Order: sequence, then C-alpha cells, then structure tokens
Amino acid sequence: MLTIRQIPVLTDNYIYLIHDQLSEKTAVVDPALVDPVLSELSNSGWSLDYILNTHHHADHVGGNLGLKSETGCTIVGSRSDAKRIPGIDIELGEGDIFELGESVAKVLAVSGHTIGHIAYWFGVDDALFCGDTLFALGCGRLFEGSAEQMWKSLGKLKTLPGATRVYCAHEYTQANGRFALTVDPKNILLAERMERVNQLRQDGAPTVPSTLADEFLTNPFLRADTPELRATSELPDASPQTVFAEIRRRKDRF
Repeated sequence: MLTIRQIPVLTDNYIYLIHDQLSEKTAVVDPALVDPVLSELSNSGWSLDYILNTHHHADHVGGNLGLKSETGCTIVGSRSDAKRIPGIDIELGEGDIFELGESVAKVLAVSGHTIGHIAYWFGVDDALFCGDTLFALGCGRLFEGSAEQMWKSLGKLKTLPGATRVYCAHEYTQANGRFALTVDPKNILLAERMERVNQLRQDGAPTVPSTLADEFLTNPFLRADTPELRATSELPDASPQTVFAEIRRRKDRF
C-alpha cells in the first residue's frame, strides 16, 4: 500500500512523493526542484530510492541530478526518450512493470504532449501518475505528438477503473473547467463539478487528485466520442479523433 504526499512547487506544479509502507521504499514523481523534495523526505523520515519521470520537460526533471547526487537514488524513465531524461538508469516502456517494494506499477506509453511520454498506474492503490497527458478537466498541449497519438493515449487511460485517482502534474483544473463549459455547456455534472472546483480554489485547496470516474463524465477531451461533443464541435458525423483535434485546437486558442 502506498502513502502519497503532494508537494506544490513553482506556480502550479505538483511533485508526488510515494512511499511503499511494507518495504519502506520511496520514489518521487517528476521532481521539478530539489529542496522541496529533500524537505518533505526529512519531515517524513523517508529515504529516496527512485525518481519516476513521465517526460523530459524541465519542470518534471529539473531536480533529477541534484536529488541523485544528494541521495544516490535510481532514475526511471521512458526507454524511447532516454536521451532527454537526465541521469536515467532504468528505461521502461509500454507494458513494463515497475516495482516500488511491494507496490507494482504498470507502465503505459502515452505520447502526445511529448514523444515518449509514459504514465505509471499502481492498480492495487488506484493511483495513476500521468504527468501532462491527462489533467483534471483537460489534457496536455500537443507540443510534439499528434491529435491521433494523444487520442490513442487517452483511450488507454479510459480503459482503467473509474476509481483510479488521477495524480496529474499541474493545478490547471479551474482554467480547464472554464473552457470545458464552452464546449459542453449542457453537462449538468460538469457545472456541478465546477462549483466544487471554484470553492476549493477559493479555499486555497488543491483540486488534484480527481478520479477517472469524474473525468469520464466531465472532461471534454475524454468525451470526444459523445453526441454532445460532436454537436458543439459542429462535427456531427466526424470520428472521435477528429472531434478531439477540434476541441484541442479550440483550447489552444481559448
């Protein structure tokens, strides 16, 4: 069983410290910075064993080398993007298994935001660390990949259980929700969710993690295969991939 600590850094990033209770092995997911991680480790009394990177962007790997120097930890990342993951020791890809002590993660290849982006799904713990592929009420911008790649990647995440908690890497939910309402305006569940999101942000509380169950019902990027999103995208007969691409284009201009 995992204990998960959420560390807010920079403007809107989340770093996750995850600790297997049985083995006392600890990993950090996408460390943008060194000092906040070392501080949380000290507060928790944990020793860092692994860094789990989802992709190569600086706000996800910026702390890699510093943490490795301080702790001697092992860095884990994408096999297909190993040249851009600083200090990588273990290379993983689609379908591989990563063991954090007794806690086991399945690796999913989820290119789109970047080529070589991966996610870690700890099924027993209902925990998905998906970097910048899926956000609460949103998805990552297509910096390197195509709409076809991202839609395929999101399709993999849609097969996971609804109880899965989505530990995405940014606090973008409120802005994502404002956009979502423009393309799914009749979605009552979305409107109700946004009321909760707005209250949480007003209280200074995080909106992450969400659950996949909530995302299935309210995230427009996961709903590109629904009649409602086809209609508001003015693409009533288009494929889900085409509808997704149109929604993503609108979000980029929002």
